Amino acid sequence: NFREKFEALNRINLTDAEFARLLEGIISPDTFACAETLRHPNTFEREDGTPLHYQLVNLKDWCKNSFEVVNQLRINTKSSFQRYDVILLLNGLPLVQIELKTLQVSPRKAMQQIVDYKNDPGNGYTNSLLCFMQLFIVSNRSNTWYFANNASEHFRFDADEHFLPLYQWAAPDNKKITHLDDFAEAFLAKCTLAEMISRYTVLIQSERKLMMMRPYQIYAVQAIVDCIQQNRGNGYIW
Repeated sequence: NFREKFEALNRINLTDAEFARLLEGIISPDTFACAETLRHPNTFEREDGTPLHYQLVNLKDWCKNSFEVVNQLRINTKSSFQRYDVILLLNGLPLVQIELKTLQVSPRKAMQQIVDYKNDPGNGYTNSLLCFMQLFIVSNRSNTWYFANNASEHFRFDADEHFLPLYQWAAPDNKKITHLDDFAEAFLAKCTLAEMISRYTVLIQSERKLMMMRPYQIYAVQAIVDCIQQNRGNGYIW
């Protein structure tokens, strides 16, 4: 599926050997490196020695990527048997994982499950296209949280058993949007989700860390951009 989307986006037909070499080159256990590869144009040498300048997703307009939903994906290896509730694909790449629990179960259980999956020696986050995962969402329907993927040193519970950093979506008036249905309508609309990944996820080079902007920061940026585009003067954040 990814190959089909990749070849259509870059208007190219790869040989089987070239595609295998492409996968080998982009799949990495380094979460930050994958995040960079996702967001930048890249170069690949074809069998005839010519360079192929390619992108994994439509970087000019993220809303024009292909959006797909996968339910109950299973990955079985010699040492691991994992199942993922819901995965959202952009241009064939798994970028968002949603783990769902029943109403009586705390979303923290889903967070711990994701941490356990990532710590599993046979996990797909290091040796498959799941390495491009950018965002995790956990919900028990009434409470919904989201957080960025990161390397293990930035992806764990602290001494008080709090997972950091963790976010809840909010409306412009800062009212929390926690119910799964309301969250999905507000946050998982195609262009909104694409902007959350492309525009409002910050790559901190010094720490090799992904950081999500908080809702009020996003609304502030949007207001500033709107102010400038409508030529209503300058804007600033304090």
